[in-house]
Amino acid sequence: MRILGIEGTAWAASAAVYRFDPDAPLDADPPFIETDAYQPDSGGIHPREAAEHMGEAIPAVVEAALDAADGPIDAVAFSRGPGLGPCLRVVGTAARALAGTLDVPLVGVNHMVAHLEIGRHGSGFDSPVCLNASGANAHLLGYHDGRYRVLGETMDTGVGNALDKFTRHVGWSHPGGPKVEDAARDGEYVDLPYVVKGMDFSFSGLMSAAKDAYDEGTPVEDVCFSLQETIFAMLTEVAERALSLTGSDELVLGGGVGQNDRLREMLSTMCADRGAEFYAPDPRYLRDNAGMIAVLGAKMYAADETLAVEESAVDPNFRPDEVPVTWRRDESVAVAPEESAERQGAEAVVTVAADRVTKRRLSKSYRHPTLDERLRRERTVAEARLTSEARRRGVPTPVVRDVDVAEATLTFDRVGESDLAAALTPARARVVGEHLATLHGAGVVHGDPTVRNVRVDGERCYLIDFGLGYHSGHVEDHAMDCHVFEGSVRGTATADAAEAALSAFEAGYAETGEAAVISRLRDVEGRGRYQ
Repeated sequence: MRILGIEGTAWAASAAVYRFDPDAPLDADPPFIETDAYQPDSGGIHPREAAEHMGEAIPAVVEAALDAADGPIDAVAFSRGPGLGPCLRVVGTAARALAGTLDVPLVGVNHMVAHLEIGRHGSGFDSPVCLNASGANAHLLGYHDGRYRVLGETMDTGVGNALDKFTRHVGWSHPGGPKVEDAARDGEYVDLPYVVKGMDFSFSGLMSAAKDAYDEGTPVEDVCFSLQETIFAMLTEVAERALSLTGSDELVLGGGVGQNDRLREMLSTMCADRGAEFYAPDPRYLRDNAGMIAVLGAKMYAADETLAVEESAVDPNFRPDEVPVTWRRDESVAVAPEESAERQGAEAVVTVAADRVTKRRLSKSYRHPTLDERLRRERTVAEARLTSEARRRGVPTPVVRDVDVAEATLTFDRVGESDLAAALTPARARVVGEHLATLHGAGVVHGDPTVRNVRVDGERCYLIDFGLGYHSGHVEDHAMDCHVFEGSVRGTATADAAEAALSAFEAGYAETGEAAVISRLRDVEGRGRYQ
C-alpha cells in the first residue's frame, strides 16, 4: 500500500510517499519526504504570504514525491487542520484534485494527531501519553475510550508562538525557537513567572515578564536561558502529571519545539527518574512534514476512514479530541494505580500508614535548582495553609499534623478508602462540585482538583493536594478549577460515565456556587485552538 501525504498547515509545503506495513518499524522503510519551507522576510508567519508560497510550492513537492513512489498510489492523505485557513485551503484543493486525477480515495488527517502517531509508530509503545509542543499548540494527549483525550493544554498560545513573540520583540527573525536555544547556551538563570494549573498551563504572563526583563536591561542570553528553563520545566511537569493521572509509564514527544535539546533532556530525565520510557522521533518527523501525514493517512485508510469530496472541507480549529480513532483497538492509556503503602505521584512520594500519610516533595533533577527549590517551598506552604483553610470553610480535607518546609514534607491524617478515579459515580461527582463551589465562594482555588486528588469514603469526598492552590475571587480562576476536574474525568472514565458524572458535577456546583463560573467554563473549553 502506498499513501501520498500532503502537509500545509502553516510554513511547510511538504509531500511524502509511504509504503505501509503495519508490522514493520518506521525506519525499516521510511517515507520519502520533500519539503519547501516558507521563510518570512520579517516578523512571524503572514497567512496570505504563506498561502501564496503553498500555491507555488505544493505542485513541485508533490511531483517529487510521485517520482519517488515507484508504484501506484492507493490514497491521498492531506492535513485537514488545525492550521492557517488560507494555507489549508490551498492544500485541501490540491489533495482533492490529485485524488480525482489518480482516482483514489481521500483521507483527511488531523495535524496534531499525526504528530502523536508518528511518535507512537516509531516508539513501538502500546498506549503512551504524548506531549505535543509545536508552534501554535501545546497539549498532552492520551488514547481513551475511542479518542485521543486532551489531558492538559495551553490556555493562551502555543509554545513555539510564545518564543516567537519574544524574539520578535528583541528584533530577531522567524523562527525564534532555535535562536533562543543558541542564546541560552551563554545565559544564567533569572526568576520568571511559572504558571501551571493542574495539567493546563499559560505562557502569556511569562512572555510579558520576559519582554519586561529584556527592556529593563537583563542580558538577552539570561532571559533566553530562563525562558527555556521555565517553559520546558512547565511542559515536563504537566507531562509527569499526565503520567501520574493515567498510570501510564510511556511518553512520546511531538511537534517542532520537540527538536530543542534542553526540552528533550528534561523529559528524558523526568521519565528516567520515575521509571518511565521516553521516545522522541528524529527531528525530521518533529517539524511539520508530510511523512507523518502519510503514516497516519495509511492507518486511517486501512481502517476505511476516507472522505467524500463534499465531506473534505478543511478546519483551522480541528481539535485532536474530535477525531474518532477507529484505527486503534488497544487498551486505554488510563490504568488505575494500585493502593499501596508508598506511592509516587507527579511531585511527591506519599507514604501511607494505618492512620497517617506523609508526603515528601521530591527535588526534580530536570528543573533548574533555584526554580526547583522555590516551587517545592511555595507549594509545601500553600498546601499546608489551604488544606487547613478549606476545612475551616466546611470542605472535608485531611487534618495537617506536621509541616517541615525545609524538607518539603507534610504529615496528614489518612482519609478515604480510594481515589475518585477508582470510584466515580454521579453522586460523588456532584459532591465534588459542591465542595469546589464552597471553596470558590471563600476565594480559594484548589489548583489541581483531579480525580486522583479526591479521596472517597462511602459518599464522603475529601479534597487533597492543595499544592497548586491560591487565593482568588476571579470567575476565570474558578472556571479553570472546574476545567481541570472535568478534563481528568474525561481522560480516565468511559464516555457514558464521564457524561453522567460531569452533568452531576455541574449541577452540584450550580446549586452552591455562581452561575457565571459554569458559563465561563464553556468559554475556557473553547480556547484549545490553533493560534
